[in-house]
Amino acid sequence: MHRGGTLASPTIAYETWGSLSEQADNAVLIFTGLSPSAHAAASDADRSPGWWEEMVGPGRPIDTHRFFVICINSLGSCFGSTGPASLDPATGTAYRLSFPVLSLEDVARAGGALLDHLGIEVLAACVGPSMGGMTALAFQLLFPGRSRAFVSISSAPRALPFSIALRSLQREMIRRDPNWQRGNYSQDRLPITGMRLARKLGMITYRSAQEWRQRFGRERIAAERDPEDPFGLDFEVESYLENHARKFTGDFDPNCYLYLSRAMDLFDVADHGASVAAGLKRVEADRVLVIGVSSDILFPLHQQQELAEGLERPGREVCFVALDCIHGHDSFLVDMDRFRPVVADFFSR
Repeated sequence: MHRGGTLASPTIAYETWGSLSEQADNAVLIFTGLSPSAHAAASDADRSPGWWEEMVGPGRPIDTHRFFVICINSLGSCFGSTGPASLDPATGTAYRLSFPVLSLEDVARAGGALLDHLGIEVLAACVGPSMGGMTALAFQLLFPGRSRAFVSISSAPRALPFSIALRSLQREMIRRDPNWQRGNYSQDRLPITGMRLARKLGMITYRSAQEWRQRFGRERIAAERDPEDPFGLDFEVESYLENHARKFTGDFDPNCYLYLSRAMDLFDVADHGASVAAGLKRVEADRVLVIGVSSDILFPLHQQQELAEGLERPGREVCFVALDCIHGHDSFLVDMDRFRPVVADFFSR
């Protein structure tokens, strides 16, 4: 592992769409954000809609008629890849906090191992939104020249203090829950309250005040208030946060959340050079697309510009696109009318 420790025979979960060419030169590797699984789009094996359904598929911007698309579940996650919730083969019990410190470089190395397994030497493109953009950048740094194109969406070369502070508070919410038990919680007594609060704070940072003003205004909940709870939910925006929080607590393992969240904070391109600028010189992709969103407070637009400018080289095509979306950081998941044409244009060329 990048920061010390080892994993014995880790499992890497992934899904694929399309067909690999005889020359094995049409593969596109997608790294995900913090919470998604490898199920980016529906397939014959799993027809349920994926988290990036409108971006990946036949005739879509990342066209599976042309490309062999691979989406990997991050090492450290809880959707098939080895993580803190997985069984340690040495003990037969879950790793929990004995899992080594996780870095996005580890997630990127898992991607490299997967390509070796699939017999793919060089990718047509490596793509990542949010945390996945950081991981895709780590892949560029660790495996220079192994991807002809690089697409970074709503990401950054490193986390800034504002984002670190927010994620630190989210992690503390989980660790302060009495049921967390220093990571030794049982499945029938999970730190639900901590996870709910962490997810609510996350949802507030993923969207923008402008969107919520248009979407919810000051609309009240139709249901009657519980007379035993004078500070219960009053507004539609509160109900929205509560519904998302409840869904998340049933889907995601708390320790996995802690490890992945901290991995985002630890990532810094400057660790691969004397500075961010020096680290970015290691990237060898021929073509680069960097997309940012004006209302994103987690990965602000100036970080996307810093990344694009740092990757400019003679003979390299670098395209920086600033989108005026109101959906904040989550725009790459919900504002497909703006994102699809940009990604489709890049891949069509």
